[in-house]
Amino acid sequence: MTRPILWALGVLAGAVLTGGSLTERIAKIGLSRPAPAAAQASAAAPVPAPPGTEASVTLAQDLSGHYRAHPQVEGRVLRMLVDTGATLCVFTREDADRIGLRVAERDFTAKVGTANGTVPAAPVRVREMRVGGIAVRDVDALVLPSGRLETSLLGMSFLRRLRGFEVAGGRMILRG
Repeated sequence: MTRPILWALGVLAGAVLTGGSLTERIAKIGLSRPAPAAAQASAAAPVPAPPGTEASVTLAQDLSGHYRAHPQVEGRVLRMLVDTGATLCVFTREDADRIGLRVAERDFTAKVGTANGTVPAAPVRVREMRVGGIAVRDVDALVLPSGRLETSLLGMSFLRRLRGFEVAGGRMILRG
């Protein structure tokens, strides 16, 4: 009776110890065809899909059941939670500063309903967001005040501009 429990705990411990690096590797570019060897050598430089192919990115579900992406936003890599329930992409104030979106207190003109009540937000437009080989230009987004959001959200203002996305078997596949 205790063997299955010990086995499950061992598997869980192994997943916890390797989860971050495995998730990072899975979140990298997943093109329909293998990328050239020179492109594989540099994980920091996303590779556009070759002509005639379609880019796709596969994200693995983390231990909490969420999908996380590491998009380049205005040329900087951010850690974002994929949120299909968010109408727009939403940035923490700190992430907005990191990518050069400077907002002043007077810019918080919108009000958004969240699980924690109504929050002021600053509407912004991002020139380009890139997840792997998938690039989307002119993405509408919001910036929330400091302390109102733990992690920036990759919402539907990015996702609806893709050819599609699907969730199955602990994986989310984004198709550019």
